[in-house]
This record gives sequence, C-alpha cells and structure tokens, in this order.
Amino acid sequence: MANPSLMSAAEIVAAIRDKKLTAADVARAAFARAEQVRDLNALIIVNKDPALAAAAEIDDGGRGPLPLAGLPIVVKDNINTADMPTSAGTPALQKAQPGRNAPSLQKLLKAGVVMVGKANMHELAFGITSTNLSSFAGPVKNPYDKTRIPGGSSGGTAAAIAAGIVSCGLGSDTGGSTRVPAALCGIVGLRPSVGNGGAERRYDDTDMVVPISHTRDTVGPMGRTVADVALLDSVITGTAMATAEPLRGKRLGIPAVFWNGLDRDVDAVTKAARAKLAEAGVVLVDVDMPGLFEQNAKVSFPIALHEPIADIPAYLKASGIEGITLADIAAKIASPDVKGAFGAITADAFGAAYQDAITVQRPALQKMYESYFRDNNLDGILFPTTIAPAPAIDAAKGSSEMSINGDKPVPVFDTMIRNTDPGSNAGLPGLSLFAGMTPGGLPVGIEIDGPVGSDAKLLGLGMSIEAILGTAPRPKV
Repeated sequence: MANPSLMSAAEIVAAIRDKKLTAADVARAAFARAEQVRDLNALIIVNKDPALAAAAEIDDGGRGPLPLAGLPIVVKDNINTADMPTSAGTPALQKAQPGRNAPSLQKLLKAGVVMVGKANMHELAFGITSTNLSSFAGPVKNPYDKTRIPGGSSGGTAAAIAAGIVSCGLGSDTGGSTRVPAALCGIVGLRPSVGNGGAERRYDDTDMVVPISHTRDTVGPMGRTVADVALLDSVITGTAMATAEPLRGKRLGIPAVFWNGLDRDVDAVTKAARAKLAEAGVVLVDVDMPGLFEQNAKVSFPIALHEPIADIPAYLKASGIEGITLADIAAKIASPDVKGAFGAITADAFGAAYQDAITVQRPALQKMYESYFRDNNLDGILFPTTIAPAPAIDAAKGSSEMSINGDKPVPVFDTMIRNTDPGSNAGLPGLSLFAGMTPGGLPVGIEIDGPVGSDAKLLGLGMSIEAILGTAPRPKV
C-alpha cells in the first residue's frame, strides 16, 4: 500500500477518489506517524476519534464527491475550531471553546478535509521559535535537528508537515509566522495578500483567530510542496488553482538590503539557487531598496504591540469565550519572552506612536514597495526567507540571542524576521519555498514577495521555481 506520509495532498485526494486508499487508511496513517514523532511536540490536541469518524463518513459516500475528500490536515491552535478548544498555546485559553470554525477552515472542512489535530505554536503567536513553555504545549522541535527550533509562530504546523504527519495544514502570519517555519523546516508557506483590508484581503477570518493585529494578521496555508499550498488556497478563495508560470523573462528584484549580512551557509545556498534561476531565464534585477528596514521599524512594533489591546477582547467576544480578559491572559503567560512583549502591550508602550504608524508610516512603506515594483517592472522580489538556518532551542527563556558567523550575539526574534517583516507590514503576499540544505543538514528557504493581489501568480512562479530547486529531503525522524 502507498504510504500517505510520503504523498502530496493532490496524490492523497486522488488515491481516495480512485478507491486506491480509504480515507480511514489515510487518517490512521497520520495518527500512527503522529505517535512515532510525538517527541517533536508538533500537536497540542490529537483529534483521533472525531477524525476517524469523519473519514468513515467519507468512505461510506455519505458526503458525496468533495474536492478534498479525506485529506488530513493540522490546524494551528490559534485558529477557531468549533469542536476543539483554541488555546493559542497559552494557559488562560487552554480550555477556551469558540462557538464556530474560522471561515478559512470552514471552507476546507466543507470540501472534505479531516482535521488530525491542533498544531503547537509559539505562545500567543508572539515569537518565531515555537519554544512554548506552557505545561500542556512544550517546545516544538525541528524534525531535521531536535536541538533546534522549527521556526514560528506556526512551528507545529511546519514540523507536522516536514515529519510526514500530514501533507499540508493551516498556520497564521503576522510578521513571518508561516514563512519562517516553512524555511527552517524545508516546506512551503504562503502569506496571502492583506493590503489595506477589505477587498484587498485574500482570506477573511476577522475575529476568528486569536489575534495580534487586525492590520497585519492573516491565516496562511502551509504544505510540503507549492501545489499542496495552492490546492488549499484555491478552496479557501473559491478560485481556480494556480498553475505553473513560465520563468523565462520574469523579472525578480534582488535588493541588497535582503541579501546583506547573511549566515555564510544561507548565503551559499541562496546564491546557488539564484544562479539556477538565472540559468532558467529569470531576469534578476539588481536594484536596492535603501531605507527599507528603517521605514519598516516605524511601522512594525507600534502596530503589533498596540492593536492587541482592542483586538484580543474583540476576538473573545466574537468567539463567545466568556469570563476571560486580556489581563487574565497576560497574567498566566508561561514563556518569558512572551511575558515581556505583553508587558509592553498592557502598558500600551507604543500607544503614542500608533496613529503616526498607521496613517503616515505604513502608507509610506507601501509606497516604497509600489514604486520599486513599478519603476523596475518587476514580477516579484527574491530574497532568503531567513538570514540564518534554525538556531538552537532556548528552553529557559523561549527566545534569546544567536550569533551570525561567530559575530556578537543578536536577538533571535529581530534577526529571524528581518527579511519577512517588511512585506508583512506592507500587506504584500509572500511565498517561502525550499532553496537547499546547509552542509550541516538544515533546510534553507527562499521567498518571493509580489504586489498586493498577485498571490496566484506567486504560487505559479513558486511551482516553476520548485521544479528547478527541488523539495527538501525527508528528515530522519
């Protein structure tokens, strides 16, 4: 029998449809694999009996033909699920039970997916290590090296996919949370367009995901391949699935700001990837974006550390979660790095800077990108997703410092989101995919960002880039 843990999402759906595998076979294989790799701490909730019942219903034909019938997925534990608690990996919400599913998830369930469980994550999504010190969660480990982080905050989803529990699943992204773990775990992560909200927002899950920032947050699909991600995206958006875009003549900007200061292994892998794309006919446009990181700094923290004050209470109310306040959540935080961030939120340390950030500085950042795309006639921007491979787990603080090429220690959080954060703040879509492996056996990711609304084109470019760069070798877990 084919091994579902080695199959793509499309292959699993086809095998079930053609009666080569039953949905129950596939679900059982996912739970067997989850048990084998339990020490990765990829899942907070294992949804075994309900998932097997859902799979049996699909096998009985009770639900008719469905586009994703029997496809197992995991769902990050900050995304609302009507039949399981949504904890966001934090003690105060461990038993919090939302009244309904988040809309993006609901569309996948209606299409026939089987929910294997809720994926572990960085506590409250406030970080990129997924070293969660809540007693019921625990630090998520990287399947390629269990002493290292998988990235975050969607680290559990990434680890579950890389380890072969599922082929795909849902994460969320505020400043890099689908793309950073995709890069560090050798998989694919999409941050869909957010723009200025409204019609520019590709996925709308307002008040149905434990929030950081309504301006910046979005659900995002993650998968082993670009096609896995595109399949989920097409169902969530109700649009035709993206198809491969020819690379010859496509123009990708390579701004020096994103390519400076890289870890030497990441530098070698991503420059080699870049050379392969140039050979395939991609036009690499070597024009910098001076002042980008400085402009981003005027936007990032003032929004992410002010908006939770209103957004978390709004989420609790909309989700029907009673008797828990923002203060309750802050008081029970288990991870020291997250406690620090919430100190700044509850004190509203960035309140005075917020209005300028949202009305002046963010539009200025967006204009920088718009003119860069327009003036250079670009299809996208190409850069290393993270400037270093996965750093070691810090089991005491959750997140601390790391060294690039033996230089003086720098903060893990700021360092690992350096390249993903600006596009997030501008509301752009971004796709991280596999670029290659370091000599030490760690995956490296490369990202393409595009203008707002270019998601399908990015996925199409991603398919063609993946055909050249390949997919990551399986981890030996």
